[in-house]
Amino acid sequence: MKKIYVIHENSEWTVHLTKRLQELGLPYEEWHLDEGSVDLTAEPPTGVFYSRMSASSHTRDHRYAPELTSAVLNWLESHGRKVFNGTSALRLEVSKVAQYLALTGHGIRTPRTIATVGKEQLLKAAKAFEGQSFITKHNRAGKGLGVQLFHSLQGLESYVNGPTFDEPVDGITLIQEYISAPQPFITRCEFVGGKFVYAVQVDTSEGFELCPADACQIGDLFCPVGEEVPTKPKFQIVKDFQDPIIEKYESFLAANGIQVAGIEFIRNQSGEIFTYDINTNTNYNSDAEAAAGIYGMLEVAKFLGRELASVEEAEKVEA
Repeated sequence: MKKIYVIHENSEWTVHLTKRLQELGLPYEEWHLDEGSVDLTAEPPTGVFYSRMSASSHTRDHRYAPELTSAVLNWLESHGRKVFNGTSALRLEVSKVAQYLALTGHGIRTPRTIATVGKEQLLKAAKAFEGQSFITKHNRAGKGLGVQLFHSLQGLESYVNGPTFDEPVDGITLIQEYISAPQPFITRCEFVGGKFVYAVQVDTSEGFELCPADACQIGDLFCPVGEEVPTKPKFQIVKDFQDPIIEKYESFLAANGIQVAGIEFIRNQSGEIFTYDINTNTNYNSDAEAAAGIYGMLEVAKFLGRELASVEEAEKVEA
């Protein structure tokens, strides 16, 4: 029997998809690639393959899961298997440098960013942002890893030379201009099958970066948290969201072979959009979806089901 193969390293984030596959009666198999092997001379099974490999796998002691997944995806693609979020998506997932260059090359504006290796180079590069606020973040990130907001070079120096400095797993720390938004929120656009599904507004008033899956707040030593208790949900799906950026995003995803993704942007005081993150291991906030009656993982499951049916139909025609 042909199946949907779900490639990942985090069952907690994947169970929401497998539940939907079960609801739809679709055959599937999980490939949990925290470790393993791949016989390059063997023939892969037939079916459809969907990668949910995460850039933050090393935080779960799965340091080389992306590298193993890259080998598996290359193996599958070399045999002509139908792979969703394959090697090109994984390349962008594990490198914000690659993300920003690809976005810029597609005419999508990103914040000014400098990539550095080494504490001395980090402090040196930060001088380009003297007199303005800026952010540090990890190149291979996920979950907002390494995100800190600074208002001075002195603050960065204290952090870099202090005990709380967070070393990036690939050695690359990014310095990025801070985009001051007129209202404390960012927007995350969700895509399935390369097509826009919905936009979710994420309230950042209580923290700088949030993970839609579990509302994991990234502590920010240099960005004090307000004392007021929020009166509205942190995640809200925007009804009938429309913006020309959606067409650009869909074109970008198609050009880079990405079928499922969440793309985040922020507007500055003039309303200009700056895109700063592509998550090809996208997760969804259940409360926001329940309130809006739209379910991202259900859409992913339906998409994979249609693709599996198309593979089976194609083989019938060939036979």
